[in-house]
Amino acid sequence: MAHQIEKMAYVGRTPWHGLGNKLAEQQPLEVWMQQAGLDWAIQEAPVRFINGDKGHLGEILSFDDHKVLYRSDTHAPLSVVSQRYQVVQPREIMEFYRELTEKSGFELETAGSLKGGRKIWALAKTGQSGLLKGNDRTDAYVLLATACDGTLATTAQFTSVRVVCNNTLAVALNGQSQCVKVSHRSVFDAEAVKKQLGISVSAWDDFMYGLKALSERKVKKTEAEAFVRAVFQPRPEQVAQKSNERAMGKVLALFDGAGQGADLPSARNTAYGLLNAVTEFVDHQRRSHSNDYRLDSAWFGQGAMLKSRALEQAESLAA
Repeated sequence: MAHQIEKMAYVGRTPWHGLGNKLAEQQPLEVWMQQAGLDWAIQEAPVRFINGDKGHLGEILSFDDHKVLYRSDTHAPLSVVSQRYQVVQPREIMEFYRELTEKSGFELETAGSLKGGRKIWALAKTGQSGLLKGNDRTDAYVLLATACDGTLATTAQFTSVRVVCNNTLAVALNGQSQCVKVSHRSVFDAEAVKKQLGISVSAWDDFMYGLKALSERKVKKTEAEAFVRAVFQPRPEQVAQKSNERAMGKVLALFDGAGQGADLPSARNTAYGLLNAVTEFVDHQRRSHSNDYRLDSAWFGQGAMLKSRALEQAESLAA
C-alpha cells in the first residue's frame, strides 16, 4: 500500500512508522529541507479545460476564479483553489524555526510532507520538560503544519511528548488549545504567529501543573469505564459500534498495565494513566490503513480530536 508520507527527516529515535532519513543533530535548515524532501516550491497556473465531446478536440476555456497548485520539482498537481487562496511554501514552514533553532535553543526533531506534498509539517523541541512521579518525563514541542488542499489552516501549536512511550498530546490550558491558526485567505506572517503563540515558560509550567493534578487523581474501575465510554461515545444515545467496543476494550487494557509506562506511579490507576491509554491507542495502536495515515489522524484529524476529548474528560475527573 502506498504511504501518505512523501518524504521526511528526523533526529533521535526512529519514528514509529519506521520511515524517513535520519540526520545527525544540529543540522542547518538547508540540510533539513533537502533531507525532508521540502526543497521545492508550490507553483500556480490557470485552470484550463476542453469544451468538447469525447474524441473531438474542443475549445480550450479557462476557469478564471480558480488556479491549480503544483510542485515545482515533479510538476505533480496538488489542488485546485480559489484565486484568493494564499499559499504557504515549504520553505516558509522551515524558516519559521530558523531563529528559534539558531538563537533560542530549539531543536528540530522531524519534518516532512504527507499526501504527495499536500500537507507539510515540522516539529521542534523547545528545551522545556517536566517530571511526574516515577521519573515520568514529558518534553515540550512546537508543531507547525500547513496544507494546500483546503484540509488544514496553517497551524502552530504547543505539543507535548511523553518520553517513555512517545505519546503526543496537544497542549491545552483551561480547555483552550495553545495554538494559532492562520486561514489561507490571509498572508502567513511567521513573526506574528510566534508572538501570538507566546512561546513561554509559564504556559508550559501551567500545563505540567495540570498533568501533575491528573497523576494524583486515583480512579476506580467504574470511573475508568465511564471515562472511556465518554471519550469514544460522547452522545449518550449513540448506539455502540463494534469498532468502538474494540477500541474501548483496548484502551482499558492499556490502562490496566498493557500500555508503555502504565505501571509508573504517575499513571497507575490515575486520571493521567487514563489519558495516556487513549494517547497511546491513537498514536500507536489504532486501526489504520497504514502508520502514516495514523500519524496524520493523530496530529490533525479524528485521532487528535479523541485525544483532546480525553484530556477534557481527565480534567473533569481531577476538578
